[in-house]
Formats: sequence, C-alpha cells, structure tokens
Amino acid sequence: MTDHRLPRELGRLFADAGMGRALRAALPPGDLVWPDPGYTGQGEPARPAFWMSDEPVSGHDWARLRAEHPASGLWPVLLDESAQPWSIGQVVPDEPAQIDHFTAEGFMHEVWQEWVAQMPSDALDELDPYGALCPGPAAPGVPKATPGEVADWYADQLSSRGMPLGLVAARRGADALAVMGWQGALHHNEWMVPLAAVVRSWEDRFGARVVCVGFNTLELSVAAPPVDAEHALHVAAEHWTFCPDNVVQGPGDLRGYAEQIIGRHFWSFWWD
Repeated sequence: MTDHRLPRELGRLFADAGMGRALRAALPPGDLVWPDPGYTGQGEPARPAFWMSDEPVSGHDWARLRAEHPASGLWPVLLDESAQPWSIGQVVPDEPAQIDHFTAEGFMHEVWQEWVAQMPSDALDELDPYGALCPGPAAPGVPKATPGEVADWYADQLSSRGMPLGLVAARRGADALAVMGWQGALHHNEWMVPLAAVVRSWEDRFGARVVCVGFNTLELSVAAPPVDAEHALHVAAEHWTFCPDNVVQGPGDLRGYAEQIIGRHFWSFWWD
C-alpha cells in the first residue's frame, strides 16, 4: 500500500506535526521558509512560516495541490518576487485564531471613518455616491462557476510569469495570508490579520480564492463577481477600504473603478 502521509518536512508547518494529513501529489524540489527573527523582532520562531519551491511551477501544479488541500491542509500560493521577501524570511506569521476577532464590516467602517476624517471636503467626490457615509459590505454575488475551477484557471494564467510555489498550513486561503506572515499591505494596515478577515468574507460572498501574493500585491480569483453597475459600485467601496491605491492611483473614483470590476473573475490589489 502506498504511504501518502504528509512528508516530515511539511509536517513541521503544523503544531501537531501534520498528524492525519496526506499528500498524494509529488512536490518539486523546495525548502521550508523560516521567519527572520531580526525582521520580526519576535525571537526564534517555533515553526517555519511555509514551504517554497526552488523553481517556478505550472498552473497544473497549483491546481493539483489546491485539489489536495482538504486532505493535506496545505494551501498553495504562487509567490511573486521570490528573492524579497520570501527567501530571506521577511514575514511576520500570526495565529489564524486571531482572525476570528475581526469582521469585514468592522474593518470597512473603521477605515472609512478614519480616511474620510483626513480627506478635504472637496475630495469626497471620489467616493460618490456614498461620500462620508460608509455603505457597509456588499451583497453576495451569484456564482458563475465553482470557486475551485476559477482559482485553477487564474493560477494557470498567472503561472506564465514563472513564479515559485508556496505551501501554507492553513484551513483556507484567507488564513494563509496571516499564517505565512504576508506583509504586502503594510503601508496601509500594519497588521495583516484584519485584512485576512476581509478576504474570508470575500471567500464566502464572492467565491474568492487567494492565488498569488507578492511583495506588495495580492491576486484573488473570483467565482461570483458583481455583474451590474450598482453592485459593482458597492464592491468598489469595499475595495477602497481594503486597498485605497487601487482606486486613488487607478481611475481616481469609485465609479470608474466599479466599471473595471464588473463581471471580472479576478481582483488584483497593489499597495504603494
């Protein structure tokens, strides 16, 4: 009988050493990535942050490992800009249990209030039709395909960039952001845990899946995107609180940004 138990190296990603988890897919050469104590300021870490392949992988590799996530407990992530921060350990892992203390609605209202308070009154036009009044989270979208199918498709599109693979011990893709210690939105929000809570909500409402992370970027597949202008505008308001640079350094206002995301099966975020 073939033994599909999780390799000991990957078991080190889990507090329980990966007991009861299995992985059938063959892995390319790779190694564990440990947080740099000098970067985190937290002393020697108890566990590695994630596993990373030595070479770029294909979209097929990503899809095989994504399909095995229920058995392996390892969420696959394409890693853009591998030299920094990944291979030198510039990551600050957090426990996923902390995500439970935050909600997308709470984060959105807090950021909206804080940013509006700092904006000149004539700049509120970029938030039309909401202005100073936060609309709260948008209604769920209607799935056009399964989240896994869309995630596999988007991973295949992105893999042409030639990126290595990360495997993160996380119950869901949103949690992987905190577990691996991703710091991409540091200039907007110093702690990644609340952002992971927002992505959890998008997983539930829009069939979003974490596919790729970079030094200051995040790529999500979206199985249930907004398909009409009003819904897209409401989603655009959420994106503004999550990543203001998408709007401010993009089309400049919510209406212009909403036009860009109608019916689109991926959301790309970039923080300056």
